[in-house]
Amino acid sequence: MRELLQLNLGFFTKSCLVIGFLCGIHFIVALFFYLSESPLTFMSYRQIQSLSDIFNSQTHKTSGLGIQNGTGTEVDENKWIYTNRSDVKDDVVLESCPETSPLLVGPLRVEFSDPVNLEMVRKNNPQLLMGGRYKPSDCVALQKVAIIIPFRNRSEHLKYWLYYLHPILQRQQLDYGIYVIQQDGEDTFNRAKLLNVGYAEALKEYDYDCFIFSDVDIIPMDDRNTYKCSSQPRHLSVSMDKFGFRLPYKQYFGGVSAMSKEQFQKINGFPNNYWGWGGEDDDIFNRLVFRGMKISRPSGDTGKCRMIRHSRDKKNEPNPQRFKRINHTRQTMNTDGIKSLIYKVIDIEKDQLYSKITVDIGKP
Repeated sequence: MRELLQLNLGFFTKSCLVIGFLCGIHFIVALFFYLSESPLTFMSYRQIQSLSDIFNSQTHKTSGLGIQNGTGTEVDENKWIYTNRSDVKDDVVLESCPETSPLLVGPLRVEFSDPVNLEMVRKNNPQLLMGGRYKPSDCVALQKVAIIIPFRNRSEHLKYWLYYLHPILQRQQLDYGIYVIQQDGEDTFNRAKLLNVGYAEALKEYDYDCFIFSDVDIIPMDDRNTYKCSSQPRHLSVSMDKFGFRLPYKQYFGGVSAMSKEQFQKINGFPNNYWGWGGEDDDIFNRLVFRGMKISRPSGDTGKCRMIRHSRDKKNEPNPQRFKRINHTRQTMNTDGIKSLIYKVIDIEKDQLYSKITVDIGKP
């Protein structure tokens, strides 16, 4: 009995020694792999954390900038629309451009006495891509902006517009494209419908989130008048020399205006049935009011603009039906607009300075 007990204890002791030896080997192997891999793991964690910090630093909270309306009174609804963006160039993550570009110079001297040719404009803007496209190379623009110009028989005005606006828009650090929408034929001009066409055609090329609707003869006199969209529709040409650098009336929304994609869709775009001069701007103002929006404006000083003097175009006489149509905006805005837009593209010209799209928009 004693011999059997001693035999069992000896076997148990040997088994414990073998198990302990194997556990020791396992511990040594595990420690070896841990020590060899932990620096790489730590480095990977630091890299992930660093990238996270970069992306977090790009988040811009929407905040009021104290922008003023035409009367100089600050309004709460003047808030910029920012979209968080990131991009990688040459394996470097680019940060978002600042809310206010450091390249702005303020008041500008705008003159129309010296002739301008397009070759000179191209030479002065070497960073432009075909179609009048540009985006900053050292940061990611906060908005993608399509600038829409209704056009016919204004080649000289377009030269001045391109000469002044391209440098301004680049200093404003915008990701932008220029779309000149030319009405084909010699029938009565329809500015608002051409603007609808520009909106539709621009979206076929790029995912723009902001749209600037500009007459070809209006030049800003201060590059701090940023061609961006805000949380409310924005009127940019608030102080034109034509009107003695004053807002002609409170409801005025003509010349140069800005709307986000969401704002534009909310009002069903512009009316298509204003043939001839006048009325469409007031119709658009009514649409914005009926959808619960307010007009945002820069201050009178920042919003100064010059208009190139010209005679009234042929086939753009005052619209005799404009007052009647304005009074019925509420009844027509849901059916007359971007949803009912019909047109035909005749030609698309791609230049370094712009995309010119010639369209047939029908007749009155």
